[in-house]
Amino acid sequence: MTIFLVIVLLVVVAAVVLSTAYVVRQQHVAIIERLGRFAGVAGPGFHVKVPFIDRTFDVDLMTEDEHMTFDAKTSDNVTIELDVSIQYHVDSSDLGQGEGSGVWKSFYTLKDPVAQMKDYLADALRSQIPNRSLDEVFSEKDAIAQSIDQVVAKKMLGYGYVLVTTLITSIRLPKEVQESMNRIIASKNNLESATNDANAARAKTVIAAKARAEAMAAEGKGIADQRVAIAEGIKESIDTIKGAEMTSAEANRLFEYTQWVDMMNAYAQRGASTVVLPSGFESAASVFEQVLAARQAPPAGGAKPDA
Repeated sequence: MTIFLVIVLLVVVAAVVLSTAYVVRQQHVAIIERLGRFAGVAGPGFHVKVPFIDRTFDVDLMTEDEHMTFDAKTSDNVTIELDVSIQYHVDSSDLGQGEGSGVWKSFYTLKDPVAQMKDYLADALRSQIPNRSLDEVFSEKDAIAQSIDQVVAKKMLGYGYVLVTTLITSIRLPKEVQESMNRIIASKNNLESATNDANAARAKTVIAAKARAEAMAAEGKGIADQRVAIAEGIKESIDTIKGAEMTSAEANRLFEYTQWVDMMNAYAQRGASTVVLPSGFESAASVFEQVLAARQAPPAGGAKPDA
């Protein structure tokens, strides 16, 4: 019987000790209620409470991450889905205030902080998205997130929560809108490609034309220089012939004969060819006139030439 009483006494003592002592983990605090009323906040470490009178409630101070999805309509009547990620934590910067501190507000003024933040975010997004076109929503995604973050953060701080950041992680479009945008982008890319090809072809044409013009200019200059050289050579030749006690007319005739011989040699080197020559070099008539006269002359037998 005595042993039984001792065991009962030990159990009672253990229960009293266990109900008295408690430990608060790091990055947590404990709210202490005494007979149902707020009595204070205990930080991390070992603590003792009044058994059967005090109650403790654990409050996590670590940053939480939540992902939400919202629907909204842009100013050009496109319904989109936005994936929003938020990070938040309980405000522990004013633990010394007791009642009215961030920890007190988070525990006693708001039952479901995530649902409340979701309502605030939805309201803020639907006041931002309808003022922007679809292209503006994509290009100003960060500005939209920052704007709604400022609005929601101010409201949530009144409930003892600090909104660390708000991110728009994804924007999804209806399937038909996505396909239409893909076609528009493809058409734009094709237009740019065709424009680039046309510009390249035009540049090549301009460069080729400039090259041809430069080549023709160089060729013309070469021909001009060649003619100048020939003229100077002819002049020197005539001057030399004049110096051999010949008259100007004799020198010119000799030079013409020399040029004619050089020309005939050049034709002879080309191979077989037909050359029309004047009947006499002393005549002033042109070769064309001599050819016409030959066609109009009667044949040796007296018959008239064909018309």
